[in-house]
Amino acid sequence: MIMSGRARLAGVVGWPVGHSLSPRLHGFWLDRHGIDGAYLPLAVEPEKFESALRGLVDLGFRGVNLTIPHKQAALALCNEVAPLAVRIGAVNTLVFEDGRIQGSNTDAFGFLENLRHGAPDWDPAAGPALILGAGGAARGIAVALLDAGAPELRLANRTAARAADLARELGVTAVPWEARGAALEDIGLLVNTTSLGMTDQPPLDLDLDRLPTAAVVTDIVYAPLETDLLAGARARGNPAVDGLGMLLHQARPGFEAWFGAAPEVTAELRAFVLAG
Repeated sequence: MIMSGRARLAGVVGWPVGHSLSPRLHGFWLDRHGIDGAYLPLAVEPEKFESALRGLVDLGFRGVNLTIPHKQAALALCNEVAPLAVRIGAVNTLVFEDGRIQGSNTDAFGFLENLRHGAPDWDPAAGPALILGAGGAARGIAVALLDAGAPELRLANRTAARAADLARELGVTAVPWEARGAALEDIGLLVNTTSLGMTDQPPLDLDLDRLPTAAVVTDIVYAPLETDLLAGARARGNPAVDGLGMLLHQARPGFEAWFGAAPEVTAELRAFVLAG
């Protein structure tokens, strides 16, 4: 990483933010492209978020990524918001230009790019998609799949009311959590956006017997990289895509906007980020 008084600055804002892999990821690209710049972890409490964000603009930062809990709060602070981010209801990438804040959401892009790289034969129009979960990640992925041409979306969530509300808003189908196994029968894609199956979390209890063997299975978490869901899918012959690629691909648009170079997601990058 090259650093000078003219360095381009960006970072990730969250509370907490120490767990984020984004500084390591962007640092790899900065080194690879020989850019005079830095990408910093910025821990900001929710009640200080607005003042901190405006301070970063005044300090000359090029922009930031946002993580929990700031993705929704930032919407009201943006001078411009990309239409996709408005539909998703959250921003994760901010670009600062001439004192103005431009907001976008690259999670949908990252999700689709990860699928296209990890399962090249996947066709969004091939069949219904079942999404487990109804939080912010599920919402972004649902919008991405609708835009990509998925013929039907099904949402299953442990709290039925959340799934029903999101399904009604997006015009898709809510499935009772206890019927999630039956909802696998004719799908082309299964997406787990819940915390179930993550390290130190309860397992995801899901019988895959009704899942078509051609259906792609993806889990957006990457701790562990190979969840029980992915391992079970691979064991029965389903294409399976881990969640790390979503993190890596969603970072590409922001890096290009802040630092002026178009980065690539490579096997070397994956190994470097995982070694952190």
